[in-house]
Amino acid sequence: MRHGRMGCQLQIDPHGPGDYSAPMNAPQTLSGLAQIADKYDVILSDVWGVIHNGRAAFDAACAALVAFRQGKGRVILLTNAPVPKAQVVRYFEPLGVPDAAFDDCISSGDATRAELSRRQQQKIWRMGADEGWEHDRFLHEGLDLTFTGPEDADILLCIGLDGAGRDHPDDYRDVLQKGVDRGLPMICANPDIQVRVGDGLYWCAGALARIYESLGGHVIYPGKPDPAIYRLARERLEQAGGLADMARILVIGDSPATDIRGAVQEGYDSLYVGTGLMVHGRGEFAAEAMALMRDHDAMATYMMPALKW
Repeated sequence: MRHGRMGCQLQIDPHGPGDYSAPMNAPQTLSGLAQIADKYDVILSDVWGVIHNGRAAFDAACAALVAFRQGKGRVILLTNAPVPKAQVVRYFEPLGVPDAAFDDCISSGDATRAELSRRQQQKIWRMGADEGWEHDRFLHEGLDLTFTGPEDADILLCIGLDGAGRDHPDDYRDVLQKGVDRGLPMICANPDIQVRVGDGLYWCAGALARIYESLGGHVIYPGKPDPAIYRLARERLEQAGGLADMARILVIGDSPATDIRGAVQEGYDSLYVGTGLMVHGRGEFAAEAMALMRDHDAMATYMMPALKW
């Protein structure tokens, strides 16, 4: 699911429901990952909502990934956090996520850095950069980029809102229109719409990207469900010892809008886990999970209430 600093995020589709047609066959309900583990060599697993909730690790989920790796499988974590891997994994130890649960971690921040590294000759208009965890300098540090205002820029890098949660995305319509009028593509570092931090909801870069598109602008999404983050995952797999057969890669996630849709678009099997469902625990998992996946036009191969071995 989408990643925030220390809180859960809303499951809101960054592209809007219904813009992608996925097969509507009902997923197979699993009792545990062990039931299908021998069919796969690689797992691409979401982080928030699958292996932890921002307060503590889901022990059974972490144990399942450890067991998969002990069977010689590889696990790469994929998250829409708009910061590089180092800033994501630094929170794992205090949350109780063991190193043995994964081989590598790739974030939307990593994919954004890869995208920016291909644009070092371009002038970049940066929106929403500060010293906070969500928007910090690590996203572009060391890339030798040239930052400028909207009048001279070649591209807009949207990391978030400038007002640290005190303003609303609609307040940015006039300034975003400047980029649309100049034909600047936007790189959206975090496709998520909102993040919950404690008891508060805060707007993310995805909210500005949605407005940008509504004004006629073009947006590049390095995170899930778009291709860049999966391309980076394949590159990491190749560097670590070779690519797996696509049919032997399994995506695990709790967001139909990002995790499951991304898997379908990339041609991977997927496992939907309902860790974040509001009605979870009252015997309604299957019905709610199916309704949620249909709402987002993205149907998983398998489903289970929570990840376990």
